[in-house]
Amino acid sequence: MLFGFSFMGLTTAFTTYGIAANTSHGVVPGAMIIATMVMMFTAYSYGKMAVAFPSSGSAYVYTQKSLNPAAGFLVGWVILMDYLFMPMVNYLAFGIFFSAAFPAIPNYVWIAGMLILVTFINVRGLKFATSINAFITIFAFLFILIFIGFSIKEIFMEAGTAALLSFEPFFNLNESFTYTIAGAALLCFCFLGFESVTAFSEETVNPKKTIPRAVIIITIGGGLIFTCVSYFSHLIWPNYLTFNNSEAAAYEIIKHVGGKAMYSVYLALYAFAVLGSAMASQASASRVLFTMGRDGQFPKKFFGVLHHKYKTPVNNIMLISCFSLLALFLSLELVASFINFGAFLAYTCVNIAVIAHYYIRKRERSLKGTILYLIIPAIGAALDILLLVNLDVHSKILGASWLLIGCIYLFRLTKGFKEQPPVLKIEDNYDMDLKDRNAYKGNGQTSLT
Repeated sequence: MLFGFSFMGLTTAFTTYGIAANTSHGVVPGAMIIATMVMMFTAYSYGKMAVAFPSSGSAYVYTQKSLNPAAGFLVGWVILMDYLFMPMVNYLAFGIFFSAAFPAIPNYVWIAGMLILVTFINVRGLKFATSINAFITIFAFLFILIFIGFSIKEIFMEAGTAALLSFEPFFNLNESFTYTIAGAALLCFCFLGFESVTAFSEETVNPKKTIPRAVIIITIGGGLIFTCVSYFSHLIWPNYLTFNNSEAAAYEIIKHVGGKAMYSVYLALYAFAVLGSAMASQASASRVLFTMGRDGQFPKKFFGVLHHKYKTPVNNIMLISCFSLLALFLSLELVASFINFGAFLAYTCVNIAVIAHYYIRKRERSLKGTILYLIIPAIGAALDILLLVNLDVHSKILGASWLLIGCIYLFRLTKGFKEQPPVLKIEDNYDMDLKDRNAYKGNGQTSLT
């Protein structure tokens, strides 16, 4: 849960508020509720597949085992686009924001410093990183509670108790509902990372119960927190057209509510949130690479090995860190455009994998089974496809280019599609109990092997 919340970043509700307000024409809380409902369908499917295949490969493994190895490889390839570029987004945002706040220090110093810190923490292992994430998540949650408390005080002093309850943030009869839907599509970005915890199935005690619960709690919890933040932000600043800068709307709202002191606290929180998100995304990416390397999808001697002491995929962590150095040369807009394409494509395949595994292969075709394993995941897949086709043209072009590169590599790996790509062999580990998993612990941490 800590990794999932850190990957998503609880402060995302602040940083996206102004842009979402413009897109939804001021109905951010209503759009956030719709986004939460949409993501719940996919969260449900991730939970079901985590029960069937408790492996660190996440969407890659689910598709490989339920559909076919080639589809699994391509899903692993596109989800890597998310995991590889998400740390870079954090580094870029951190560099842009803090170089603006402290212009005497160059942008590249902030980027390089955060990158080194994240890499060091992840090399040390999941247990150490979880301790850091616990602090970051608790700090972010406390700040949100303080913000809500100050907001209630501000609203009460200006308009009285009655103003605290309003349906206006959820509905705007003077605007088309299509704006709310557009806002919901944008705000699904806030939830990216809820599925990241499935990459830690092999480092989690009793993953068949723990992982599905964590995925659902992260999605619901994130949705509630994001909705509360956007609701009180709307009450504090109801006219979204009066922001001086929509991208910096959160700063204007926070200053209005708590003054410079709260703004300073938010600066510190933002730094911690970037650290947590970059750390979680880098850790997840390294484990997906490890699983694909262990399978032989990538060279096993490099990607499929662990550090002898920390039991972490150090080679993959260092490779991702080197890749993230591109943040010194690329723009935030270009990098961010990659992310949604890979996410929605992978989410679609996970929903389809539920149908293939449970409804078709296991023949769960009773009334209950039809609802749970056909109708619900089919709705989730349809919603994900809808969001995918409505992405901007840059996202689709860049995403399709990345997918084409993956197809070319797969063509070479399978000798012109004449052979099946290597397949993950984990069936013998599915029913591993707590005693078995404890046998894999090393240096106080659970080993990926």
